[in-house]
Amino acid sequence: MIKKGARFAVLASILVAGCASQPTPDTALQPEVSTSREESTDRLRARIHTELAAGYFDLGNMSVALEEVKEALRSDANYGPAHNVAGLVYGSLKEDRLAEESFRRALQVNPSDPDANHNYGQFLCQRKREQEGIRHFLVAVKNPLYQSPHRSYANAGVCARRLGDSASATSYFQAALKTQPSQPQALYHLADLAFVGGDYAAARSYLTRLTQVSSANAEVLWLGVRVERRLGDRNSEASYALQLKNKFPESKEARSLASGEN
Repeated sequence: MIKKGARFAVLASILVAGCASQPTPDTALQPEVSTSREESTDRLRARIHTELAAGYFDLGNMSVALEEVKEALRSDANYGPAHNVAGLVYGSLKEDRLAEESFRRALQVNPSDPDANHNYGQFLCQRKREQEGIRHFLVAVKNPLYQSPHRSYANAGVCARRLGDSASATSYFQAALKTQPSQPQALYHLADLAFVGGDYAAARSYLTRLTQVSSANAEVLWLGVRVERRLGDRNSEASYALQLKNKFPESKEARSLASGEN
């Protein structure tokens, strides 16, 4: 993740006038800061404009993010992280052809780039190309320098579930927990898979871990209601149900609870 605060201030200060006042970026991308004196001016500008683009992307300001990433590529057309961010921006704008071209260009520059592989994998899974997406997630986690393999494992699990492959999904989610024991996405899906498989005690265990590290949404609370109902714990069932009705009264899960659905 791009660091906030002092690091960005130093980077921004060496941009041309007008760029230094831009918001601090906060994204899952991590263009590396080089300390080499041999870094070219063009590469330096490309790197900083890429960080600005990533920051605007995180803020949801796609028009400025797009301008920044274009500026980065004007400075250095072979800067892989800029193509990666371009893929994210174009994907959010539903410009799928341009998004795919950008991700592929990023991977031409660096085939083992974990961020580009993760983002392209997510793009593919969201467009019902799950098998392709899973392959890119698995390339990402093979990079020993990747700081967030749990994200890619968890997303691979989601893709596998969409394909109906519960065994592979379970394996990916468990791998995510090995690298990050509090990974909420993996904990939720493992709880849900255990519930579907009739292992209600395991489902409860995963849910307990999940609620200790993350605020429960309507989906989690509804799963909790059904798990505790199967286990015969009326007090815990009532507690989950009350939270669901009070916190998410308009949710489809609250409607399912009100209708007596199991």
